[in-house]
Amino acid sequence: MHKILFVCHGNICRSPMAEMVMKHLVREAGRESDFFIDSSAAQTDAIGCGMHRGTRNKLIREQIPFTEHYARLTTAADYAQFDLIICMDEENVEDLNYIFSGDGEGKVHKLLSYCGLKRDVADPWYTGNFDETFRDVMQGCTALLKAIG
Repeated sequence: MHKILFVCHGNICRSPMAEMVMKHLVREAGRESDFFIDSSAAQTDAIGCGMHRGTRNKLIREQIPFTEHYARLTTAADYAQFDLIICMDEENVEDLNYIFSGDGEGKVHKLLSYCGLKRDVADPWYTGNFDETFRDVMQGCTALLKAIG
């Protein structure tokens, strides 16, 4: 089983979008039983908050099902529980290196690195552009699923 954790700053915009998109892609591929997919926050700003309405609205427009979601903080225990920990930006990587006291097993990666891109996933908290974020997330998750095989 592949256990994937998506992480962004607050776990209300990008990482829950990636979680729901990846679950959708896996479901479409008929591989739900091969995966456990979750998301969490690198910072405490939004812990306990629901998914941002912009993320929910974009998932609805794209006809991607989603479940109720409340932001949770990434913990040191998550490192042992997940095979891959996928970040949305470089700041998340730095935060996780602190939370996990490093990345000795090489589990932490940026999502768009699976597309051969070095840039961060666009953050709609600042841009307000959930379409751009969705394009980044869909591209990254599609490449990640392909890389896993």
